[in-house]
Amino acid sequence: MDSFAPTKEDKFSFGLWTVGNPGRDPFGDAVREPMDPCYIVQKLAEIGAWGVNLHDNDLVPFGASASERDRIVGDFRKAVDASGMVVPMATTNLFTHPVFKDGAFTANDPKVRAFALRKTMDAMDLGTELGASTFVFWGGREGAEADACRDPRDAVKRFRDAINFLCEYVRDQGHNLRFALEPKPNEPRGDIYFPTIGHMLHFITTLDHPDMVGVNPEVAHDTMAGLSFSQGVAQAMEAGKLYHIDLNAQKIGRYDQDLRFGSEDLKQAFLLVRLLEGTTGRPCYDGPRHFDAHAYRTEDEAGVWDFAAGCMRTYNILCERAKAFDADGEVQDLLKDQESWEIDPLLQSYSRDNASKIRGLDLDPAALSRRGLGYERLDQIMIEYILGVRG
Repeated sequence: MDSFAPTKEDKFSFGLWTVGNPGRDPFGDAVREPMDPCYIVQKLAEIGAWGVNLHDNDLVPFGASASERDRIVGDFRKAVDASGMVVPMATTNLFTHPVFKDGAFTANDPKVRAFALRKTMDAMDLGTELGASTFVFWGGREGAEADACRDPRDAVKRFRDAINFLCEYVRDQGHNLRFALEPKPNEPRGDIYFPTIGHMLHFITTLDHPDMVGVNPEVAHDTMAGLSFSQGVAQAMEAGKLYHIDLNAQKIGRYDQDLRFGSEDLKQAFLLVRLLEGTTGRPCYDGPRHFDAHAYRTEDEAGVWDFAAGCMRTYNILCERAKAFDADGEVQDLLKDQESWEIDPLLQSYSRDNASKIRGLDLDPAALSRRGLGYERLDQIMIEYILGVRG
């Protein structure tokens, strides 16, 4: 039995837009034929995926009639049920249609903002009908090239008004949905509002219902900005706001590549899996492991399924490697500092007694500065686990 083969317990999911990507890019036409959503569900189930996610228009064409919409959704629901799959997340496309050329929730034209709200409410109804419990917001057009077109403070307020409005809509409708906001620094706009995880985490604190809203960070988006994705995800987890996550790979400084998970920067991928799976003994992430990526443009359909299987297999390999690394006695010794355990409680909260005890500690900065920490050794051991020559 292949110990790295995916199981339903892994909670691996893909979007219709990921494996269904036809390989079109700004410089070239599609290289693969479109795939029917019901066929995608069937194939994902065959390779061991747990869930399938969608934008509204991945399933229902823009402008479809009510009867056409109901027929498509009904057929898709049957395919999901027959395959044993689930739909854990839904979202709406507020970036493809030309009406969103100046943004959706932040557009200067209030009619465009109204249309964006109406389209999102319809998408929430669709997601709820299919069983989704998370609704993701990626503001791909919420930004600017001509910065003088609006005061960024107006954009922040408009986005806040939209999220508050939609929170109330969900509450009024009785939908079982929580929101996950997805940051990105740029592309397709020159600059996108709320570019990082930290921006989004602060923004959430200004909402009327912050308990309903978390983040959906993506590997590629933080890496595009040269940031450590694992550190950003850790901040979201520490705040209790990691509601969903997009896994892929990316080279620093490139356009948004959405590469197969683990195909670039294995070290960061390892650290991310270690964090999500809680192999250090800390709380783990219990939500979907969603692969927001797509196959190389060089691939035919068979290559698409190789790509999808590869995402899941690499994640499970890194999970096994992380468990072995954190169980290594030498690693545990390097991470321990027995002399600090009695000091730590004094640092966690202020009291006059703690302040007095800290003042009384024997703290020799010269001696502390001479002490080696062993991080070179620790990092080398980690590399050897990643490369498979240890453990």
